[in-house]
Amino acid sequence: MRPRVIPSLLLDDGRFVKTVRFSDPVYVGDPVNVLSIFNHFEVDEILILGVSESRKGRPPPIELLEHLAAECTIPLSYGGGITSLEEAGRILGAGYEKVLVNSVAATRPEVVTAISERFGTQAVIGGVDARRGPGGTYTAWARSGTEPMGRSAADQAGRLQELGAGEIFVNSIDRDGTRDGYDTDLIRSVSSAVTTPVIACGGAGRRSDLALAINQGNASAAAAGSLFVFQGAGRGVLINFPSPPELDDILG
Repeated sequence: MRPRVIPSLLLDDGRFVKTVRFSDPVYVGDPVNVLSIFNHFEVDEILILGVSESRKGRPPPIELLEHLAAECTIPLSYGGGITSLEEAGRILGAGYEKVLVNSVAATRPEVVTAISERFGTQAVIGGVDARRGPGGTYTAWARSGTEPMGRSAADQAGRLQELGAGEIFVNSIDRDGTRDGYDTDLIRSVSSAVTTPVIACGGAGRRSDLALAINQGNASAAAAGSLFVFQGAGRGVLINFPSPPELDDILG
């Protein structure tokens, strides 16, 4: 089976946006409209990240998430603002296949384990938002890149695996929205620290970058935002996704 390719969509106060280095959000579209377009593509899955919930410490917008799940035929995952087993259960009960946890792992790690034990490791994605620091080290950050976790990205990935995450989602804050290509050094450092599958994100600018994340970064899947919602140097909004034959050619 070819590696998965996953659109990563940012939900900000009820709308889809795209950021650059986790800042300066640009409006992409109404979530229902955007998802209805993706419904026509053969997409493996879609990851929705509630950035305003993460940054502001708000609970997940359950009613909106329920509405989006009802409108989308593609498998969905959600992360952002999840702080309890109950919240995770409501999201999974609404039709989402997985929940992504990040900040709660720093403050209440037992919640990650509780979700994993209740719903299975396959339902839990551990999120690692990483920045490159002095000397080329990568550090993990919480709350949409606003609070340092005090440990390396690789260490945080290992910790999330220990807590029960069945996948690790590693996102480069430095590359987010830049379209400069994935940080394959970051991806490799995280992939080498865990035995669970790693989803790479942050920086995809060309379809060929998807293969680099997997072949050079040793990721199991590649996620992207700008690549699938913008078109051309002017960054005009155009929802797009490669066809299965195109993905076969891209990923080899």
